[in-house]
Amino acid sequence: MTQFPNIISSLRIVGSLGLPLCDVTGVVFWIIYGLCGISDIADGWLARKLKCVTKKGALLDSLADICFVACCAWKLLPILELPQWLWLWAGVIVAIKVVNQLLALVMYGRCCFPHTLANKLAGFLLFIAVPMTVWSIIPISIVAFVATFAAIQEGHVIRTNNIKQ
Repeated sequence: MTQFPNIISSLRIVGSLGLPLCDVTGVVFWIIYGLCGISDIADGWLARKLKCVTKKGALLDSLADICFVACCAWKLLPILELPQWLWLWAGVIVAIKVVNQLLALVMYGRCCFPHTLANKLAGFLLFIAVPMTVWSIIPISIVAFVATFAAIQEGHVIRTNNIKQ
């Protein structure tokens, strides 16, 4: 039972890898998308509820998140008509996150993915904003603002060695 949260994270990776095989306008894509998003909430909640939170589980959750975002981006970015300034903003967020991981590698010899409240909020908002982006860029702009704060906070957490995974 203590491995159940890790199994859910692993299934999110499998589901994420199925997304590129689906038609983004089809119902199967959005069912997998929804299940992956729900599993992201479920695995952490269940790990805390079962008192089986581990560094391995937190890392697996972060890897599943990266896989999910990458597979969604692969399918959705080509069809979304986003303004150039939003692409640049996303690039800045990615750059901050890359610098954070390089810093963690230099300081600790490993990557660190702090599960801060801001990171969780950014992930949740991204999950619900992506489908709305077809109609308006306002939701994804809000996500970009929260994600920028989360990335900066993540760097602060790494620099101050205040990592609670």
